[in-house]
Amino acid sequence: MYKIVLIGTGNVAYHLIEAFNKTNNAEIIQVYGRDVKILEGVNSKYHIDYTDDLHNLKNADLYLIAITDSAIAKVSSNLPFTNRLVAHTSGATDISIIDDKNKRAVFYPLQSFTKGKSVDFANIPILVEAGDNNDSNSNKDITVLKNIASTLSNNVKEISSVQRQYLHVGAVYVNNFTNHMFSIAKDILHDAEVDFDLLKPLIAETVEKINSTTPIKAQTGPAKRGDVITEKKHLELIINKDYKDVYEVISKSIKVIND
Repeated sequence: MYKIVLIGTGNVAYHLIEAFNKTNNAEIIQVYGRDVKILEGVNSKYHIDYTDDLHNLKNADLYLIAITDSAIAKVSSNLPFTNRLVAHTSGATDISIIDDKNKRAVFYPLQSFTKGKSVDFANIPILVEAGDNNDSNSNKDITVLKNIASTLSNNVKEISSVQRQYLHVGAVYVNNFTNHMFSIAKDILHDAEVDFDLLKPLIAETVEKINSTTPIKAQTGPAKRGDVITEKKHLELIINKDYKDVYEVISKSIKVIND
């Protein structure tokens, strides 16, 4: 049984606590955080030991830092021990952000987490990284990370910090930007008193298509067809100038890529 100390009580930490609570070969033995009330809530629900003092951290196989990116360096440098396996969960942050007094690692679940909405970790890619090219212990650390990740997910891969950061950029496009498009569409339809739910089957079909073809082959719409008349009609209907700008920029990008 692998023992994990989780550092953080935010959104990602919450989902990791929930996920590891369902596994048999790895367990979170302690949670660190600054808000005692949140820690007490975790203890009440999951019966996990907690502390608000880094000097009271227990011995573990992995120290998992699940906090805001800007705080990782400070927290890792304040850890009161050396030569232990310490991983962060950030998609956009290099492994080198972890203080080198400990064995550096990354444990990145590639998913968007929303508080209160459970996810199935079995289908979530978990991307791991350990040490560097000059670290003779990297293989051992990678094995530990893969074994722990495999207790949650059926899709565990070792990739570099550079690769992971490119993936994070891609994730922003397919998740954050796409969701923003949903928000714009909902707002535009609201002005016309049209139910956004009418678009949900189209959204589902659009996502489903890329399971059987490439995104560029699945592309449809007026920009792809070069239908300038329809584009002009759409722009006349859109009142918000920022929304008009988005429509024009995205349409131009589609035309360039599909040329």
